[in-house]
Amino acid sequence: MPSSRIDVSSVIHRALLDTFVVDPTSSWFSGSADNGTLPSKACKKSLKPLAASAIVFSTLCPLVVTPWYTMSLHSLPSLEYSGSHGTVTLNKYPPLPSSDGGINQHASALNKSRAVALEKVDKAPFSLFHVKVLLVAGTGFFTDAYDVFTINIVAIMLSSIYGESSGLEFGLKAASPLGNLIGQVLFGWLADVVGRKRMYGIELMIIITSTFAQAIAGSGPTVNIIAVLMLLRFLMGVGIGGDYPLSAIISSEFASTRSRGRLMTAVFASQGWGYLASTIVALVTISIFEKAILRDPSTDLYHIDYCWRILVGAGCVPGVIALYFRLTVPETPRFTMDVERNVKKACRNIEAVLSANGVTPGVWRMDPEASTERTDAPTASLRDFRNYFGQWKNARVLLGTAYSWFALDIAFYGLGLNSSKVFTETMLANLGLSTGEGVGVPGIFSHLHNVTVYTMIVVAGALLPGYLASFLVIDSWGRKPIQFMGFFILSALFLIMGFEFQNFTQTIWKTKILFFLYCLANFFQNFGPNVTTFVIPGEVFPTRYRSTGHGLSAAAGKLGAIVAQVIFYRKGGAIETILKIFGFVMLTGVASTALLPETRGRSLEELSNENQKGFIRGANQIELRNGIVLRKVTP
Repeated sequence: MPSSRIDVSSVIHRALLDTFVVDPTSSWFSGSADNGTLPSKACKKSLKPLAASAIVFSTLCPLVVTPWYTMSLHSLPSLEYSGSHGTVTLNKYPPLPSSDGGINQHASALNKSRAVALEKVDKAPFSLFHVKVLLVAGTGFFTDAYDVFTINIVAIMLSSIYGESSGLEFGLKAASPLGNLIGQVLFGWLADVVGRKRMYGIELMIIITSTFAQAIAGSGPTVNIIAVLMLLRFLMGVGIGGDYPLSAIISSEFASTRSRGRLMTAVFASQGWGYLASTIVALVTISIFEKAILRDPSTDLYHIDYCWRILVGAGCVPGVIALYFRLTVPETPRFTMDVERNVKKACRNIEAVLSANGVTPGVWRMDPEASTERTDAPTASLRDFRNYFGQWKNARVLLGTAYSWFALDIAFYGLGLNSSKVFTETMLANLGLSTGEGVGVPGIFSHLHNVTVYTMIVVAGALLPGYLASFLVIDSWGRKPIQFMGFFILSALFLIMGFEFQNFTQTIWKTKILFFLYCLANFFQNFGPNVTTFVIPGEVFPTRYRSTGHGLSAAAGKLGAIVAQVIFYRKGGAIETILKIFGFVMLTGVASTALLPETRGRSLEELSNENQKGFIRGANQIELRNGIVLRKVTP
């Protein structure tokens, strides 16, 4: 096969010639040392499928290499040449000293390109693209909140149909947070491994499918519908859990430094709108079916069965609308740059996004088929994870984000999923929110109506204004002050309500004071740690662990939500005791906040606690002229 030998040799010759003639200071070349000159054998291996070509290879290489290098080689890593003709392993010189502290010139250029590209993202003005990110990510959170908090009203409907049971409510309310916990860890990790874009939309498919399945779930001689709903809500929770790290990281990595907090807060505030929508849909639905429900016999409330199925099924609509847009969201440049380690492609993508939205002049297009250059930079691995979080300066941040979220969600989900238990029918009557007393079917309808209206007032009058307050000051005041303030005020409010609960229920005006304090607590949950525990974990970890860190922190929060359901299951009749517990837990959140850095006005790279000057040490894969690719491999 003489022609094949000659072709292989010419390929090797062109690869070496491109490397050395183009850049005489390059550290990519072949050979070993012998008295300061390169020996006759420049390469350790030849193409395995063609053993005979090794003779030609070893003969031709010195003719190209010897005139250019007379340096000593040591025991070095290897380079692998990949081309259409096979694979050749070459040796590598150590990086040549340069004026920037020993980093070779190519690595220095890559670091500069990376810094310039990231600066463009960090300083980009708010544009139409950011609005798209807000709408796409926010619609998901709208769906999440609608599906999660709907159970507060649906559980009352199911209890009226299938009989009241504390185990029924506990199972339905705990299933979703348990799924959240698993989804947050799993999707958080996967988004750091395979990419944000590849995972974005999959979690929404899970939510849509499981939500629709709940709406059409049935029972039979061997199938218990409550058990089926628990399983489906668990699966739905997995999808919702996956949405937390994905939406947080995508909005964080696309945002500019000065508006990052507001963009992430606006995305998370969609949770409040979803919560409000669930109460509006519930109120409209039971109002439409009011006459039919009141005509139903107490043994067959099939119109209430219609209501809960419509209420749950409506949660699919916003998810279906957002699905297409999620599947078309581009990969974040930071993932492309730091995890895929393709700086050039990331720079092109940044220019494409900015130019498409009028930020920079020119016309650019993303090119997924563009040639690649894999940089030699920190990569995610179990060893690297241990090394990074084994440092206290990094471990304390993860501990702070995880525990703060855990503490907050004990109260947030404890009250959010059990608001009907805090204010009894008598207390609602004192507030003027009762439409009448009754037993049987009229009493059931009255209770449904009253709880729905009361929840709507709390969400519209306290939760949403809290999100707005955080949005207005988070990028000027900072994250830590908001979280410190929120935990401290929540602790005081819960302790006051807990120790004075029985006194507050004695008269109408005292009940109104209790309701005001309760609304105030909901306000400072959102103008406080509910927003900041979502924002901070999306900022403080390096790109390769950003989604994982956010997922672990959010999972700790959902563990708190499960603990809250256990507390209500065990102490459901002692609201004053539960409020006292919540008050003391909030105090621990003040302590965990002290572990966190202030992230306002700082870039994501600065917050990662890693040296950015020499972040890229070189290139693991370089494309030369004529389609020749050299890739670094272990010896």
